[in-house]
Amino acid sequence: MNLEKVVFAFFTILACTLNFGFFLGEIDRADFHHPAELFIAVVINLITLIIKFGDRTQMGATHLATSLVATTQLLFASLVWMWVEQFAGAPLDGHTVSIIVSLSGGALIANLVSVCLLIGETLRQTR
Repeated sequence: MNLEKVVFAFFTILACTLNFGFFLGEIDRADFHHPAELFIAVVINLITLIIKFGDRTQMGATHLATSLVATTQLLFASLVWMWVEQFAGAPLDGHTVSIIVSLSGGALIANLVSVCLLIGETLRQTR
């Protein structure tokens, strides 16, 4: 068993599941989407992004691209949340929460693509 591949797969799948956990719930209700969960999803996606820099193959480039997309969208979601609450001083309304959750949904798709690539790569290596 290759420990590097285990760590790679662990963080890839963890990034996807944390993002899913934040995304799940009514799109316009802030009480379904906790800011700490978004923060943890951003941190794990950043760790995943750093881990994916080591692979120099075409599949590695695709993994890196999906991770860049997911991290960027989660960072934008965090910036929207921070902007509204900290700089605008406004409470979160349904419209703003739906923007944040929609950005998280885009990141979720990128994370799902990355997990599918990981599974496909694993199946290809075992044959």
